[in-house]
This record gives sequence, structure tokens and C-alpha cells, in this order.
Amino acid sequence: MDRFEEMKVFTRVVEMNSFSKAAEALGLPASTVSDVIKRTETRLGIRLLDRTTRVVAPTLDGQVWYRKCLRIVSDVEEAEAGFQGSVPRGRLRVDVQGTLARYFMLPRLEHFQSECPGIELVLSEGDRLVDLVREGVDCVVRVGTPEDSDLIARHLGLLPEVTVASPAYLARYGTPRSTDDLARHRMVAFLSSQTGEPLPLYFTIDGQEVERQVPATFVTTGADTMLVAARLGMGLIQAPRYHMAGDLAAGRLVEVLADTPPAPSPVSALYPRDRQLSPRVRVFLDWLDSIPFET
Repeated sequence: MDRFEEMKVFTRVVEMNSFSKAAEALGLPASTVSDVIKRTETRLGIRLLDRTTRVVAPTLDGQVWYRKCLRIVSDVEEAEAGFQGSVPRGRLRVDVQGTLARYFMLPRLEHFQSECPGIELVLSEGDRLVDLVREGVDCVVRVGTPEDSDLIARHLGLLPEVTVASPAYLARYGTPRSTDDLARHRMVAFLSSQTGEPLPLYFTIDGQEVERQVPATFVTTGADTMLVAARLGMGLIQAPRYHMAGDLAAGRLVEVLADTPPAPSPVSALYPRDRQLSPRVRVFLDWLDSIPFET
């Protein structure tokens, strides 16, 4: 195995925090991966990885070496992709909120696979903050305003948001006619992964976004769970319109305070600032740009 291949092995171990998972992803015996790391550490005269029974993590020197290796691997992949007939290949790991993936991405995935048959797309679902480097994720797709300065955000669209409740809830608490009426209402709140606190309700009044604190009967980190709770009459919720289109059409949920809607939520693809874009990530981002997230 040459040094370039050794660099690829090392970057995969760092990204997957595991010798065994990296070996499986690369189609190599775990002993070979372990030997590669030991050989590299001996040649460089430094310890690249801290190993415990639960996790493998790069040392400070390992983080520096990882970034250098990643740039070299990306440069070689980019150079190879520049030749006529060369197509992006390999595993692409993307983390995305589940309902967003199912509504917007999966119905169009066949087109991406037909254009890039050499890419193995591994899609994980979640709302939490993801450490892209440590978890071996190439990019994430998120709803909301990006705040992580270590990530580059590519804007993909805006999702209209609405405030809704079930007919049973409105029969019990009444239909709010203005935000002043919210004092006697309840909400199902979404727990922010950034602050660890329930998100308030947001409204646009005279062109300005304002927030209203409403007592929460139930707090969750799951978008689908929040929707089910609203159907059961547990409180008001705010979410992208696409997520509740079927419920609104069927009358299971009713839009309220339509004159003061929440501001639309941006959809962004995020990837590390210090990581050169591989051909796999570049074609995936271009495909995301073709999806009408503003539906």
C-alpha cells in the first residue's frame, strides 16, 4: 500500500472514529487498517490517534495530519475527475432532517443516481448538530439560519412556515385572532439542539419578527412527533407548510394567525470551511440546487 492509500485509510478512520468501521467501509481487514496507522505513526514519529475501548479520536498532531491528508486526497480526486470520461465515485455521507429528505430529496434521487452511478449515497437522519469531521459526514442539509462559522453554507431555498392546531384544540381553547390572544393558549414546543431550550412561537408583525412565549404542554426533538401531538389536540405548533399540507387539506389541522405568519425558514447545505470540495460533494450540491425547496 503506497502512502496515498495510507492517507485515505487514515482519513477514513478519523471520520468514522473506528478502525473496524473504516475497515468495513474500505473493504479491508481490520488488522490491515491497524497496521497502516501504526506504520504511519512510526514513520512520522508522532501519535496520530488516541484509542479507547469506545472511540478513536485524533490527537492534536493527528488533526493537523488529517487536514493535510484530506487536502491531498481531495486534490488527487479533483485531478482525476478533470479528465474526460472521469466520473465521481465513492461513498458520500449526508445528514439531513428526515421529513425534508422524504418530501424533497427521495422523489428526485433516481435522477442523481442515474447521473452519478459511481456514488454510494449514505443518508443519515437527524436534527441535532453534527460534527462533520469526527463523524465522517461530508455535508448536512438543515432548516434554519446557520450559525457555525466553521461551516460554509450554500443557500438552497426558503420554506414557508405556518401556525396550526387541531379542530379539537380550537374547540377547547378558541381560535386566536391576534398574538394578544395567545396568553390563554398552549403549544407543543420543539427543543432546540443549540440552546437546549424549547423554541418560542414566532410571528411577523409590521415587517418585524417577534416571538411569543406560550406555555408548552409537551416538548420534543422530533418533528414528526410534534405533528402527531398537534393532531391529538395538545397545542399550537409552527412548522413548514409542506410538512402539514396533507393535514391541512384533510382538515385534521387548521391554520391560525395567517395574517402574521412566521418568517420562512432557509434551507442550507453545510460543509467544512477548511475542507476542499471533493467531486462527490460538488455534484451532490449541484443536484441539491436543482430541487425546488421553496415549494
